[in-house]
Amino acid sequence: MRPDDWHLTEDVDDFLARAGDFLRSRPALHTMPLTVTEKLRTFGAAEHGGRGTVFGRLERAGEVSATFYRFPARGLSVTSLTPEQADTLAAHLVERGHSLPSVSADHRTAAAFAEAWQRRTGATPTLRVRLHLYRLGTLTPPDPAPAGRGRPVEERDHEHLMRWCREFAADVGEVVTIDAASWPGTRFAEKRYTFWDAPDGTPVSMAGVNPMVAGQVRIDPVYTPVRLRGHGYASAVTAEVSRAALAAGATDVVLFTDSANPTSNALYRRVGFLPITDWAAYDFAYAEPETGAERPGA
Repeated sequence: MRPDDWHLTEDVDDFLARAGDFLRSRPALHTMPLTVTEKLRTFGAAEHGGRGTVFGRLERAGEVSATFYRFPARGLSVTSLTPEQADTLAAHLVERGHSLPSVSADHRTAAAFAEAWQRRTGATPTLRVRLHLYRLGTLTPPDPAPAGRGRPVEERDHEHLMRWCREFAADVGEVVTIDAASWPGTRFAEKRYTFWDAPDGTPVSMAGVNPMVAGQVRIDPVYTPVRLRGHGYASAVTAEVSRAALAAGATDVVLFTDSANPTSNALYRRVGFLPITDWAAYDFAYAEPETGAERPGA
């Protein structure tokens, strides 16, 4: 396999015309590229921080077998690769002058690419996070359900929603500004949200869902403030948005969990989610180049 079997473009429509069938062939496993490309295609790259995003596909004899995307100054997100494919991608990106801060993919692919990138650039990879990707099997709402009800988030809830998104981002270690001015450009903006309200109408938990693409819907984020946890609110609101997604025609309802969080993993299993793969992100650290020398891949 040659590095030039990888084809790169910044045109999301061209990328989808050539790789869309491949992505749609495994919608649950390809939830990230499907969601990202749909967002950029629908809302526009310039308006949503995607200007200069690079898309790639691995294609031979007209058949696409892998893809990746990369936002400017951010890490690489790639579909499943063999070690050989990971090495050809690393070689191609180095030849094209790319410097990567990180990679995320299913765990075996991420590890293979991290090893290939270290071999070709000298960068030291560090595992940042390991996740489980879950797909809904048989929906099993909590029984008994906590008191209250689910309801769609409305315009009057926007300040409350932004505050909870800020708290969620801090919980998972994301460095992001979320306020009225920055909201449209964040990854939280295009989702639909549901609050679980206590009987007195006070929101106690929330869940967001990404727009349906190729029959798959990804739930993200699910958040309950610390002081309100342990009452089953997250299970109830997750079941509520899952039910709504199925009613809207979704064939795959998926979500990510931190593999190091046994509470959330047990919660989603009880609702009916089953693990389909492990996910990982590796960060790359580069040695400072000697004076006059260029860093490989820089």
